[in-house]
Amino acid sequence: MTAVGDIGDISTIPGTTSTDRRAVISLLRRLRSDEGQTDPLPIWEEMRSMGDVVRAPWGGYFVTGFEACSQVLRGRNWLVPDFAWQERQPDPKRWEAPATREMTRTLIRLNAPAHTCQRRSLGNPFDRSSIEDMRPGIAALVSGLLDGLADRLRADGEADFVSLVAEQLPIHTVGRWIGIDPEDHARILDFTHRQVYAQELLPAKSELAISAQATLEMRAYFTELIRHRRANPGHDALTGWIHHWDAQYPDDRATADRIIYDLTMFITIASLETTSVLLANTAWLLTRDPSRAEWLRQHPEDIDGAIEETLRYDPPIFVNSRIAADDTVLAGVPMAKDTTVHVLYGAAAHDPRRNPDPGVFDIRRGGGHLAFGGGAHYCPGAGLARLEARELLTQLLERFPTLRPSAPPSYDTSRVVFRRITSLKVTV
Repeated sequence: MTAVGDIGDISTIPGTTSTDRRAVISLLRRLRSDEGQTDPLPIWEEMRSMGDVVRAPWGGYFVTGFEACSQVLRGRNWLVPDFAWQERQPDPKRWEAPATREMTRTLIRLNAPAHTCQRRSLGNPFDRSSIEDMRPGIAALVSGLLDGLADRLRADGEADFVSLVAEQLPIHTVGRWIGIDPEDHARILDFTHRQVYAQELLPAKSELAISAQATLEMRAYFTELIRHRRANPGHDALTGWIHHWDAQYPDDRATADRIIYDLTMFITIASLETTSVLLANTAWLLTRDPSRAEWLRQHPEDIDGAIEETLRYDPPIFVNSRIAADDTVLAGVPMAKDTTVHVLYGAAAHDPRRNPDPGVFDIRRGGGHLAFGGGAHYCPGAGLARLEARELLTQLLERFPTLRPSAPPSYDTSRVVFRRITSLKVTV
């Protein structure tokens, strides 16, 4: 979350030249282009060719190699940029945007012990038993959404897979789990798409203003949802969180409400865009090649492998940031305490030392990826995202044997952290 205006002259930094700076800036600009979003693989390769650790134009480093990225994500000596770190920076005002502060209170920006406490309150919501319990409901959701897709294809001959299926399945799934009125789904998707700009690597002032307005709407919605659920308990995750945190703070309702809000807001919006991209990417990568789709239809036992390869080949998140907890060395590069590093998931997943021939989409690869993070901040919804993708792909292959993209996906090119596929037109 670094503002564009923070990019300065790094030519005086040891080991960094103006050529390095221009090359990295050029790659970042390409990543925000239609070409870069559609095919980021050449960008990952060029960045990785500069080394496992590459100086960022504004200070800090990009991490490109698989092992180095894994070390950062899983290592206890790497922290997320929380409030304490922000306050130690030379210009803490740059972190005062309302949407930035809102997200800094959530799980992805908490370190121990606050992170440990909130994460434990979630338990393991998507363990094997819970996933099996949720499977029939998600299968029914998928069936209904594909009915809608079929209707649109019959009527128009073409349909947008993103708006009809990929964006709808995650919000219906998490909405049912938390207890959200389906009439509110469109509203939640709308402010989620706008709020996420605050989590970008290089947000412009105009984008931060959009995020600020979305944050106000988001806060109003979830605050009212929690108030209503406390008065009308149900059999859902939100009711459970209310009971848990009210018991933890029986004499401090304000603190309990803040934590419940942070959890509810974060779990909801975190479940949407990343899973939507996974679902759209799965449809795109597995139906654009008729022989690939047909082979998988004949070998359904490899559907899980196809999902993992999709996560590796084109991860839903491009960048994540960590902070050195102490002086350390990463991939041979000394780093002082508080140094920021930006993990490049795509570059890591296409590291040929970890995944040979990384540019080849191979359903049976059995390779490695870091799409769900690692360590204490491993995505708690990974099992749910995989379940949604598995149920969707299984039914999609069975019901639409001739489904094909009629055009490549369209992307929101203002993003380099959280990808968003805005449209994927399909036909039969």
